[in-house]
Amino acid sequence: MTISPVVAPDSAFLSSLVELAKRTRASALHLGRTPTEMRNQALEAIAQSLEAAAPEILAANQADCQTAQEEGLASALYARLKLDETKLRGAIAGVRDVGRLPDPIGAVQIHRELDTGLVLKRVTCPLGVLGVIFEARPDAVVQISSLAIKSGNGVILKGGKEAIRSCEALVKAIRQGLEQAGLDPEVVQLLTTREETLELLKLDTYVDLIIPRGSNSFVRFVQENTRIPVLGHADGICHLYIDKAADIPQAIALTIDSKTQYPAACNAIETLLVHQAIAKDFLSQAIVPLQEKAVELRGDARTLEILPIQPATEADWSTEYSDLILAIKIVDSLEDAIAHINTYGSRHTEAIVTKDEQAAATFMAQVDAAGVYHNCSTRFADGFRYGFGAEVGISTQKMPPRGPVGLEGLVTYKYQLVGNGHMAATYSGSNAKPFTHQDL
Repeated sequence: MTISPVVAPDSAFLSSLVELAKRTRASALHLGRTPTEMRNQALEAIAQSLEAAAPEILAANQADCQTAQEEGLASALYARLKLDETKLRGAIAGVRDVGRLPDPIGAVQIHRELDTGLVLKRVTCPLGVLGVIFEARPDAVVQISSLAIKSGNGVILKGGKEAIRSCEALVKAIRQGLEQAGLDPEVVQLLTTREETLELLKLDTYVDLIIPRGSNSFVRFVQENTRIPVLGHADGICHLYIDKAADIPQAIALTIDSKTQYPAACNAIETLLVHQAIAKDFLSQAIVPLQEKAVELRGDARTLEILPIQPATEADWSTEYSDLILAIKIVDSLEDAIAHINTYGSRHTEAIVTKDEQAAATFMAQVDAAGVYHNCSTRFADGFRYGFGAEVGISTQKMPPRGPVGLEGLVTYKYQLVGNGHMAATYSGSNAKPFTHQDL
């Protein structure tokens, strides 16, 4: 997704968008106070509404896909755009999974007596209104909306122009489900124009968190053009390191899965690192199954001595292909592999294949990423697979939430203090009364 300069919108347009944000915020405040059971019933109603509207949704997506093909949409984006019956069923199952999760609102994190009759609580509460901007991936509409409703948040969605019909059909069904459950459909909104994207970034009075899901340049544009907190990741440059103590058949299987199971995903590997001690045996056996999956291979100088493939350039180590392309580098040691990953990785998901438990422990301790895996595919980096029901995105920042972000990333907390005429002066000065600070 790219943002181009546009003519400044007129005052009527701005007023309309502000009013939409105000309505979303008011609806979210009400949603955050509704009982758990009512929000869960709304999610079931949404699931049923999506099932009923499936033919309409799939037809809208087919129209989007046809337009995308005519306009030459990149293959990686097209793969994310396509919403078939299986994908839609999975998204609907995710809505019901979210409904079965514990309520994230109202959890007491701290319950402490500061003094007799003076009791402090820290209680979770909704963030307020989420602004989510994404390209392609219409199924993200379903995931994000269900998580927002469960966590008592309003959400303003802005999908890419390539998915506009799909998003409109999905949001229509979601809003119908909310109405059927007796909740205000204004809690879920959809924006459809580029101008609205730019203005959404300015609504810091009404929007509490922006979640961008798109290219590196787009995410950076969002981060640099809003005062609203931003959660998300730019690149998904993931690595699989084949250690000298790897089981070769297992390593080959994990390479194939991590690269080809869904190459357009941000958790697919882009670079394969191989220990020099095992490189010849592993690469000689791995090349055939990789080529059978139509993977284009690019290798460093040492890899080219083993495989007849095209050379990798410096740019390959920092490129997210999102396609059936894989860069291969031979390294001298575990330490070299870790150094390469920490230099070129995007702090998303990194994996090691080895039977050496100490090597795995070192890798998982020293690699700087939201997810570090041992003997399993990087494709497991996903909120649904983690049991979150769904995810609003993957965060590669150091501050929490980190990795796949589910319900826990959509709530904050407030401190509630209840006393009986207690005054701060009582606890200061030469005759200060001591606090009890007893956890209840």
